[in-house]
Amino acid sequence: MFDSSWVIGGVTFLVALGSALLRPRDLKWGKRLERPKWLFFEPAIPFIWTIVFFSGAASALIIWEQDPGSLKTWLLMGWYLVLEIVTVAYIPATLRFRSLTVGTVLGATGLILGIILALTVLPMSQSAALFLLPYIIWTPIGTYTTREMIDLNPDAA
Repeated sequence: MFDSSWVIGGVTFLVALGSALLRPRDLKWGKRLERPKWLFFEPAIPFIWTIVFFSGAASALIIWEQDPGSLKTWLLMGWYLVLEIVTVAYIPATLRFRSLTVGTVLGATGLILGIILALTVLPMSQSAALFLLPYIIWTPIGTYTTREMIDLNPDAA
């Protein structure tokens, strides 16, 4: 049988690769967008998301190992997966549709899903809930940034 940490880590990695589904013309559009002047930390964003995804996978692993294979655990793994898919869809969907509104909606949706997941796993494991905090803290920052970019780039709304 497979080690659960490898399976959860592998699924997390494979889904995260979905953010690579970018076309060069979409990237050009995104690079032309004006960004808020306070967004000085933009080069650190990939590292921040790496920490966020690692933490989410750690949370999922804790939940899995408490009750492996139960229906409740499988449903929670599905919730983790949906959360990651919504999160990873942000950049490709925003760029493909050339719409910062799409990004804002996906960011807000991810935040709501993340909060619900954290509250759901909290009674099962405080550690699992705490590992979701990087997501819950970072997602509103990204969503707010995208919303601010709409004001700076009204034609990209």
